[in-house]
Amino acid sequence: MDARRLEYFLAVVDNGGVRRAAEALYVAQPSLSQAIRALERDLGTDLFHRVGRRLVLTQAGEALVEPARQVVRGLAAARAGVESVAGLDAGRVDVAAMPSQAVGPLSGMIRRFTDRHPGMSVSVRAAFTVTDVLDLVRTGVTELGLAAGPEPITATGVRLTPLGTQRFVLITGPDGPYKGTVVRRERLAGQRLIVGQPGTGMRRLVDDIRAAGVELTAVVETEHREAILPLVLNGVGITVLADSWAPLARQAGARVYDLEPAAHLHLSLVTRQGDLTPPATAFLAAALDR
Repeated sequence: MDARRLEYFLAVVDNGGVRRAAEALYVAQPSLSQAIRALERDLGTDLFHRVGRRLVLTQAGEALVEPARQVVRGLAAARAGVESVAGLDAGRVDVAAMPSQAVGPLSGMIRRFTDRHPGMSVSVRAAFTVTDVLDLVRTGVTELGLAAGPEPITATGVRLTPLGTQRFVLITGPDGPYKGTVVRRERLAGQRLIVGQPGTGMRRLVDDIRAAGVELTAVVETEHREAILPLVLNGVGITVLADSWAPLARQAGARVYDLEPAAHLHLSLVTRQGDLTPPATAFLAAALDR
């Protein structure tokens, strides 16, 4: 079995189709389709149901995903082991991260890693919830993940390294309704808020404030964290975000306040069980500043 075909198969699975997989791999779409058909001939079974232009995994395809990841990850480890002899001059690390944690502390981790190993690159995979991060690491899509939740994270099948906490802050436009540096939760009554989707820490905090009897209006619900700050600056509403956003918000002209009583997210680095590849090991050391 050609390992490259397994890489192509996983690319189709992870990208949701041949066209996006071909773009991600920088290969021609017909070549990728031919490789998938050749893999199916090797295995003697269809791996995808072809429904119009969509590809849906068959039972055989679902059964192949995890073994294929093990093979591809093993090859990556072998390549990385050879590269490590040359001092990690080349290679890539795959990291899953939630949006606010991608702003910080992940950006600082990446800076330390690339400073130490300028020939290495980092691929950041978007994940919107703790479960998303854990699943991406468990299934081998990434070797590492950065997650944050309202409670300390616990999970099986992965290794967790606690990294402390991030505080939630209130962010308003430059002409916001508050003075000083601290705003109590009850003073949010009557405000229009921009909130994240259910399952996120920021949404849970807003729901807790509502449950305490503070009347709020969710004027926008969005999965796109990068859209929240522009919405605030354009006067659509105010928001509650992790304090990793505070420097960017202040630079853009927004006002940032400590919210009382305080609420925090608990951060953890997530790594897969078993030996990590040398690049992932080096990234972990840089992330922990060792």
